[in-house]
Amino acid sequence: MPDMPQQPCVRTAEGLVEGRRRQGHAVFRGIPYAQPPVGPLRFAAPVPLRPWEGIRQAAEFGPPAPQSVPVSGPAAGSSPAGGTDWLTLNVCTPDPGAAGLPVLVWIPGGAYAAADSGDAMYDPSALSAAGLVVVSVNYRVGAEGFALLDGAPPNRGFLDQIAALEWVQRNIASFGGDPGNVTVAGQSAGAGSIAALLTMERARGLFRRAITHSVPGWHCTRALAEQVAGALADRLGTAPTAAALSGVDPWRLAEELTSLSAGLPGRRESWGRLAQAGIAVCPVVDGDVLAETPWPAPAGGRASGAELLAGHTRDEFRLFSVMTGRLGTFTEEDTRTALELFAPAPDGAAAYRAAHPQAGAEELLETVYSDALFRMPSLHLAEANAAAGGTSYLFELRLGATAMGGALGACHSLDVPLAFGTLDSPTGRGLFGDRPAPGALAVSQELQQAWVRFATTGAPGWAAHRPGERLTRVLDAESETVPYPEEASRRIWEGHSPAPFDLV
Repeated sequence: MPDMPQQPCVRTAEGLVEGRRRQGHAVFRGIPYAQPPVGPLRFAAPVPLRPWEGIRQAAEFGPPAPQSVPVSGPAAGSSPAGGTDWLTLNVCTPDPGAAGLPVLVWIPGGAYAAADSGDAMYDPSALSAAGLVVVSVNYRVGAEGFALLDGAPPNRGFLDQIAALEWVQRNIASFGGDPGNVTVAGQSAGAGSIAALLTMERARGLFRRAITHSVPGWHCTRALAEQVAGALADRLGTAPTAAALSGVDPWRLAEELTSLSAGLPGRRESWGRLAQAGIAVCPVVDGDVLAETPWPAPAGGRASGAELLAGHTRDEFRLFSVMTGRLGTFTEEDTRTALELFAPAPDGAAAYRAAHPQAGAEELLETVYSDALFRMPSLHLAEANAAAGGTSYLFELRLGATAMGGALGACHSLDVPLAFGTLDSPTGRGLFGDRPAPGALAVSQELQQAWVRFATTGAPGWAAHRPGERLTRVLDAESETVPYPEEASRRIWEGHSPAPFDLV
């Protein structure tokens, strides 16, 4: 019998790991970057690993932290068979024996309540085939990662991400990567995490470039976050402290957070925009881990500019209209609520109506929510980064999904399978069908190439977004570089960075 091919084995600073060969790449899954945050370490900052003897198998994805919204993988409230080793990462490298390959670190999103690096939509094979070492990260989400608790550091999910990036600095050269050429990338809450990391002193020097798709404008004040933690603890009959909640099963805590989020509309009079956004827990502007929201820090000189590729989709909010079953049902009263809560004060509501005089109630509502929750936070991050001396490249995805007769449009998250080249994943097929149209294949190829070029050279292949010109790449069956396409919204939001959610 012929000898079986030897599996790839790499020595990290903590010990040997053995991966698998897949599609011509060396793939390592479920490598821990910190100790499991359970037992005495629950709600603590990530604790460094203890070195191990022998060879650790790295063939399977590590379990995600308890999830508080429906996602692919373990359901909210159930304990996965993989256990509690939530702080793991995965590495896909073209050649562990290489040197100096550009590195892309993917931080998955999920409204800060869910994140699973093992989702098939994030398969790194296409990007790795183009020459990138791709790392994807699991981190704490929901109450485990972001609830503000007495006796625990705030924003623990961000601290996990920093620990993972420190692991990359220690170890990625052993996988063929260049620790001096690391690009962090993320979408939705993953992009919001990167926006925060760009402002955080303790994240300095851990990456060189950033890719942010659909940055959310979701942050809480301490006062509101304390009330949310109190309400969550009340549901469990305990106190909002790390010591008290450490005795609650992690999956039960995730389930209660899901239930609390489902009941948020009834709290709109006191919790305002947070209640309308629908997710109870999000990053806290705590003055320590996250000193301020990401937008004023670069412009104010408190964060350095970087090479940034930022973008959003044209129809961001459509996904949520469809997921909630509300598409086609929004009323004028719903639109008034959206304008009252999310249009910039004092005259944003009137400005929106003046800018869109022919829009019906639903079209105007979707425009306001798309702007407030994703499009304007993404644009303002690009502008603030440029003001701080960085170089920003902007895109908007105009290509629509073919699912549901095109009802999803160019919705939130549509760009993810396009960027990874995973149109054949379950999510990709659900959005683009079993036989994607030539336009979808072309946009996927362009976006993949833009990521690879940017991670390698710092330029995606189109002109930078600068004051005055505001050039933006519009991705469609026939892409073009044009002045910023959402100019009416840009004018309405000029001078109004997203403010943290607060008590009403």
